[in-house]
Amino acid sequence: MTPAEIGARLVELLGAGEASESGGGKFARATVDVPAERWVDAMEQAKTGLGCDFFDWLSAVDELPGGFLIVAHLWSTERKHGVLVRAELPRSAPAIASITRTFPGAAWHERETHEMFGIGFTGHPGLDPLLLPPEFEGHPLRKEFVLASRVAKPWPGAKEPGESEHAVAKRAPMRPPGVPDPDEWPGRRG
Repeated sequence: MTPAEIGARLVELLGAGEASESGGGKFARATVDVPAERWVDAMEQAKTGLGCDFFDWLSAVDELPGGFLIVAHLWSTERKHGVLVRAELPRSAPAIASITRTFPGAAWHERETHEMFGIGFTGHPGLDPLLLPPEFEGHPLRKEFVLASRVAKPWPGAKEPGESEHAVAKRAPMRPPGVPDPDEWPGRRG
């Protein structure tokens, strides 16, 4: 099956969603956007209807200002095809159903996504902290999260040319070997 056929088949099985393709050539993947309330159904249909028996990964994308995009990649070990399933979540109180009953391996990924983005996974067996110390406040992969190092010490460089407050030593322009200084070119001499 081609990625377009895989995406169309999942939309057909689910009775909802919108299929597209990501990547290109031999790296193309079916991408299916589903309503958040159909998230678990989409995972179950991908597993039973498309043969996607391998859970690869799950994460989120902060789509300021709109909200978040939850993304999961599933793979069929028998048929050798994959599918990206995505769902949009609102910025205020983002939450989605856990898929750990369908794919137990998603537990760790949901814990990480909860910790880094603050997204709740209803029905998850335990969203305990995974990477950060218990006293840590905030969600570091949200775009509005302020990095402590930027508050404690100003960033020494510029994000864009001309933004820096500091004088930066300029490197001398380099010419390829054998190319004379432009001031010495014929017609430009002294």
